[in-house]
Amino acid sequence: MFIRAIALLLASATVAVPVTSAAAQTTAPADNGKAAGAFISDLAQRAYGVLRDKSNDKNEVRAKFRTLLKENFAVNDIGNRLIRRHVRTITKQQYQAYQAAFPNYVVDTYTDNLFEFADSEMKVVRTVPRGTRGTIDVYARVTRSNGAQPIDSIWTVKKNASGKYVVDNLTVAGVNLSLTQEADFTAYIQRNGFDGLIKFMTDKKAA
Repeated sequence: MFIRAIALLLASATVAVPVTSAAAQTTAPADNGKAAGAFISDLAQRAYGVLRDKSNDKNEVRAKFRTLLKENFAVNDIGNRLIRRHVRTITKQQYQAYQAAFPNYVVDTYTDNLFEFADSEMKVVRTVPRGTRGTIDVYARVTRSNGAQPIDSIWTVKKNASGKYVVDNLTVAGVNLSLTQEADFTAYIQRNGFDGLIKFMTDKKAA
């Protein structure tokens, strides 16, 4: 579910100017979260541009979305979070294989499904600083021209070691997607082993 939501939300055009929640002003960063909202807006606009460019075939779309993911998501942190219950029981080689497979799995599994969301629009509603470490929750709503139910989401954004904003988590319709995907991965590992998860992720890429 986490991976599906990344694909859906990245395929949405952003048209709104971010607004910071007044209730969060006391813990807000110097710009009151405006830069975090602008980051999400820009990310979605870039993704939407890739999706709507008719000159891109599906392989080009995959490559460009993979670049967006690696540049703008805390991929290693997210990947680590999804297997945190298993880190102490796997080998270094298994961990490296998982981290190598994870970014490609996210993109290659769901790129084909992105095209059905070409009519989407995402509006950043407000930004809310969380705690004192610079983490920002960016609230947004995805709507579609076909009249489907709007999807509310929260993009949890933080700065990486280079001082650049990256997406660290998503909550969609009240569901914390990291926790949901972690449970899915854990269930798969329990049935098939950790090597089975890596093979599953790699086979999805090859399909």
